[in-house]
Amino acid sequence: MFGAIRTASSRSSVRAFSSSAPRAADLAKLVLIGHLTRDPESRQTKNDREYVTYTVATQNYPPPPPDANGERRPSTATFHRILSFSENSNKYLQSLRKGTKVYVEAGFELREPEPGADPLSPQGQRQIFLKHETIRVLNRPRVEEKPEDSYT
Repeated sequence: MFGAIRTASSRSSVRAFSSSAPRAADLAKLVLIGHLTRDPESRQTKNDREYVTYTVATQNYPPPPPDANGERRPSTATFHRILSFSENSNKYLQSLRKGTKVYVEAGFELREPEPGADPLSPQGQRQIFLKHETIRVLNRPRVEEKPEDSYT
């Protein structure tokens, strides 16, 4: 009785990890929570298509373990450059300012080096391409008030 159930369940787990060709339902997504390192910038592709690029800095947490002296190195930041090709998103992105804390979902694509390209050039190196999908503002930066000049 349990042999049939075991056989059926083992077949489904094998199928879930098959090496068949990718399907439309396959997914590579990166979720980031961090701060904008500068205001998003509008740019043009070679085909005159507008896109917006922005960079999100994330802290590597937890910080590294203490060294032999018991001192803990500070955690490091990682910078993620994201591209948006959506007109509606681009208008919103351009309203955001440096220091804004954001939650970002981006499509993730790993691009292999171009054959014959100089290994020191970007085309000769493996690149990570992040395509903007969604963004949510978690916290806006504080606006520092300028002290008013006082005349005495």
